[in-house]
Amino acid sequence: MVSDMRRSRRERKIGDKANKSPQTQPVKGSSFSLPPTLGAPGFAFLDNTRIDQLRERTFSLLEEHGVFIDHEEAVKTLKKAGARISNDGKRIHFPRFLVEQVIEDTPKSVTLCGKTEEWDHALPDPEGRFIMRTGTGAHGFIDGETGNYRKLKMTDVATIAAVGNHLDQIGFISHPFVNGVPERTSDIHGFAELVTLTPKHVWIQPYETENVEYLMRICALAAGGESALRKRPIASCIATSFTPLELKQMDVEAIIQASSYGLAIHACSLPTAGGTAPITMPGTVVLAAAEILSMLIVTQIVGSGTAVIATPLIFALDMRTGRSLQSSIEVMQGVSMSLQLMKQGFGLLTHTYGSGSDTPDVDSQSNAERSLLGQLVALSGADILGGVGQLECATVFSPVQAIIDNEIGQMLQSFLRTPDMDDESFAWDLLKEIPQGGNFLANQHTLKHCRATLDPQVFLRQARDTYEAENRRNVQEHARDIFRSILKKDPLANLPDEATIREIKKVVKAGDAKILD
Repeated sequence: MVSDMRRSRRERKIGDKANKSPQTQPVKGSSFSLPPTLGAPGFAFLDNTRIDQLRERTFSLLEEHGVFIDHEEAVKTLKKAGARISNDGKRIHFPRFLVEQVIEDTPKSVTLCGKTEEWDHALPDPEGRFIMRTGTGAHGFIDGETGNYRKLKMTDVATIAAVGNHLDQIGFISHPFVNGVPERTSDIHGFAELVTLTPKHVWIQPYETENVEYLMRICALAAGGESALRKRPIASCIATSFTPLELKQMDVEAIIQASSYGLAIHACSLPTAGGTAPITMPGTVVLAAAEILSMLIVTQIVGSGTAVIATPLIFALDMRTGRSLQSSIEVMQGVSMSLQLMKQGFGLLTHTYGSGSDTPDVDSQSNAERSLLGQLVALSGADILGGVGQLECATVFSPVQAIIDNEIGQMLQSFLRTPDMDDESFAWDLLKEIPQGGNFLANQHTLKHCRATLDPQVFLRQARDTYEAENRRNVQEHARDIFRSILKKDPLANLPDEATIREIKKVVKAGDAKILD
């Protein structure tokens, strides 16, 4: 389903550059860097020199090694646009001029639409805030009431939707991996259920090439039709490289079909340092950047030129056990560097895990790791912090953990808000007049500003006597109380009606019949 190559302004520019000799191509430095927001706090491992080093290595890797692409039509279209094809017809080498032109042409903003405007999120956020999303792909589930672990089942989708609907930091919700349905079409079943239960933006994650068409049909029904979906894309779609440096047919097809409806693409690289990527993080960062840019190129040249959100999800191999890690210190360094490279080096929107842990349960390790990760990712400038509620290296979902994550997100949003510097914030008149032994409790300035401080609902601020009188209730128990109250709330408005739900179920049934035959 590769769209035909109409000679648009963008394509003429690419074609014109392709016909020039390499010596005539401009060499760009950090031309895609974004100026820092005045007064915004931030953190960076990389200075401009190191960003330029990583940029140059990324361009070189795409041109010298290239990317394996398993999609015959896409390869033909890329060749017409100026890419060089290896003798085996699979490895695609991208010259620098082509990559730079595509980066320049890629939209630098997008609105992730909900079913109504009140749930829309513009990226980048005009106030410099991030949004969060729930974890995806987890096969396991920790029951919010009992704390027991089991496989995630279809009824848990409603729980995830309810939790995501009523947590204020959650900008959009991901469909989980559902057990108890055919494994090959689990994505179709899970997405079909989720999209009928939330008015918020949703994330599509295809599991097989044939499934993409059915996921798009379901999305169009939930949006009110294909034209309505194109006008207000209520979903965005992940496309994931197969590390190292390969794009499978399913992910190319997901880019083509999703972008034809105007759905933003989360171009995701999942390198595992020491496994599918170099054990040293600079090498992993370059590999991830090359994979993300290859998907950016496919979206702009083969797809329909929609927004692309750079999504480096960095992992590392635990050399003692062989298990994957998402919250080790090395991973955190890699994630931060990847965000800075994609945002400041290439000027792209960014998305990565801002929550998560390598421990199996909602415990002190989990909350320590996700707090460190979230703060680093937020300070590194991510537009989207993913992984709310996920545990055990993104394989388990816990609604109680999601509620704690939401509060951590609130803290981070407040933390990133740089205070004003003026007479009001200095309380200047009061400071000049304060008498010996005075205080600031009983004055209008304190009354005016006292509600501007963050008032946590989950975290404890108790004295010892109260703590003991309440039988040492902890953060998890507070979160569990909130979880119970969420389940008692009425469903939100603007959900698909019964007729639409029946049509969606028909698509699911048709998908099973076609794909499982």
